[in-house]
Amino acid sequence: MSSNEVIIACRELSKIYRMGGQEIYALRDMDLDVRHGEYLSVMGPSGSGKSTLFNMIGALDRPTEGTVTISGVDLTKKSSAELAYIRNHHIGYIFQAFNLIPALSALRNVMLPVLLSGANHRASADRAAEVLTEVGLGHRLDHRPGELSGGQQQRVAIARALAMNPTIMLADEPTANLDLHTGEEIINTLRGLCDNHGVTVITATHDHNMLARSDRILWIKDGAKDRLERREDLDIRIGRVE
Repeated sequence: MSSNEVIIACRELSKIYRMGGQEIYALRDMDLDVRHGEYLSVMGPSGSGKSTLFNMIGALDRPTEGTVTISGVDLTKKSSAELAYIRNHHIGYIFQAFNLIPALSALRNVMLPVLLSGANHRASADRAAEVLTEVGLGHRLDHRPGELSGGQQQRVAIARALAMNPTIMLADEPTANLDLHTGEEIINTLRGLCDNHGVTVITATHDHNMLARSDRILWIKDGAKDRLERREDLDIRIGRVE
């Protein structure tokens, strides 16, 4: 369960693209507080601004206007090198398409961020084996992605995101390519990161099973916050949210 401590704060956050004399808002005046250890799901149609919001929070892009702070640190005032450090040490990313390197084993895929942080090979391998075991893949360390099921590949991706002990996990449609049962397992894994490790999880999703496990749900429309609701205030059923 999340605490009352705010770990992410967005204030008047906007991303504007200028094309042919026109201003196109990918994100418009977004105000958002996300609490430590919270599970927040983000809903919205394609092009609504979900990915742009993720890029701002994940220190992958800079806003045109407004601020993003993580644990009181204003990302908009940091250099590119400082943002790279924040991404590597504080933020984990899980992608819909897994984004694993096909030629590398599960162990070596998960080792990469640890190696890039400056750790030696032994320490990186030990940490990778630890988190793979934590997500239930301790017996698959030497298997390459092509030898794993979709759900197992997503677990490798989660382990890779966990390798640097992030405080924030950003997951982009993590169950979209999975069957219902495997998707439930991934949802349980993400929920466990919040409940057992205090990780703040933000996920873009249209999976109603995932919405049902969230603490709050944010709807984005045309780059702006449409509404933000607590899970307990909603009636969530397969195919419908009220």
